[in-house]
Order: sequence, then C-alpha cells, then structure tokens
Amino acid sequence: MSDDEKPTPAPAEPARRRMVRPPTGGTAAGRSMGGKIKTAEKKSISSIEWIKRQLADPWSEKARAEGWRSRAAFKFSEIDDRFRLVKKGSRVIDLGAAPGGWVQVCVNRGAAAVVGVDLLPIEPIPGSILIQADFTEPGVDQQLIEALGGPPDLVLSDMAHNTVGHRQTDHLKIIALIEIASEFAIRTLRPGGHFVTKNFQGGDAGHVLADLRANFQDVKYVKPAASRKGSSEVYLVALNKK
Repeated sequence: MSDDEKPTPAPAEPARRRMVRPPTGGTAAGRSMGGKIKTAEKKSISSIEWIKRQLADPWSEKARAEGWRSRAAFKFSEIDDRFRLVKKGSRVIDLGAAPGGWVQVCVNRGAAAVVGVDLLPIEPIPGSILIQADFTEPGVDQQLIEALGGPPDLVLSDMAHNTVGHRQTDHLKIIALIEIASEFAIRTLRPGGHFVTKNFQGGDAGHVLADLRANFQDVKYVKPAASRKGSSEVYLVALNKK
C-alpha cells in the first residue's frame, strides 16, 4: 500500500513502553535438548549453534544434573552468596522469570513469598506464584504486588528481548527493559530492599545508574562466573533502598 492509499490513523493512545512479542522456542520448563536435536535439520543456523553451545557448556550440564531449570540459577546464586539478598521470610518479585531458575534459588534459600512473571508459561515451582503476562501491560505490576501480599524485599530482573540484528535498535530495547524494571523497583520496594537487573557492558544506562544511586545506598556491577566468557552480560545490584 502506498502512502497515498493509507487510511487516516486513529488518534494515538497514550504512549507507554511495551515488551517485544513473546519469544519463541522456549518451553515452560526450559529448553529441551533432546527435542532440539531431533528437529535440528528444521532449525536455523543460529538455533543449531545455540544447541551446540548448550551441550558443550558445563554450567548447563551442571544445572541439568542438579535439577535447576537453567544455568541462570548459578548466576543468581553467586550474586546472593556475595550480597546475602535473600533472607528467611523475604518477599521476592522476579521479572522475566522463565524458565524459573532464579525463582528456584529464592524458594530454596528461604523466601516466604516469590512471584514470577514472564511472557512464556513457566511450569509450577512449589512455594511460588508464577504469572504468564506482559509485565509492561497496565495493571500487571499491581497484580504482582497483590499476589505477593505486600511490598517486596527484593526485585529481580533477568528480562531479555528478541534481538532484531540492528545494533542501535537492540540497544534501545535493552535500556528500555532496564528502565522499566528499575522504575518498578524504586516505586515498590520496601525501605532497605534490594534490586538486581541484567545489563550489558558498554550499554548507555547512565541515567538509570544515576536514579539507582539516588535511591539506594550502594550500587555494584557484577559479572557472575556462570555468565558466558564471550558475553557482555553483567548485572547491576542496588543495595538498601533509601
């Protein structure tokens, strides 16, 4: 359709951030290696390379052997070992929780209430409430607080987006997710609460960092050992909300 043929657009709705479309290829319990291998001939080259990395990755193998939903459980375990974020009786909200590794760690370490949300379904984890929803949709944030039973002691965000291969566009999406998560944490955390979010080295999150430093007593960058060596992934840990 040419520009001349396009209908007059309806009045724009109020601007709000949204996450990208639900990711494909995942499952409620994480990714199944066996199913991936059997259908590898139907997968893209990038999917096949992902399978090879997973099979060759000792952290993924260790996660499968120990019953964790994903290798990400070791990332958060290391962060929590260092900063003691999860205490007995803690209330935790996990944004971008699928397939559930961070939720498992929180439950196992004594959290009294854990609520996770993700675009993907997550298979049940005893001791938690798991919600399939777009966190950026209006009302979902309040739904999380109501499910938790009050303000959180800890907000976690391992949210990611579907990359499009355009560096600037992908960068803006990364920063948008960090902004959304940090705004939620600052608004809802009880005094003394903590916040952890995924970031990437070289990402221009300076204004987010400034907001976190204004609202928390300390902010640290952490690169867990379980993060892939070639990845630019790091985590921002904001401690003790003012």
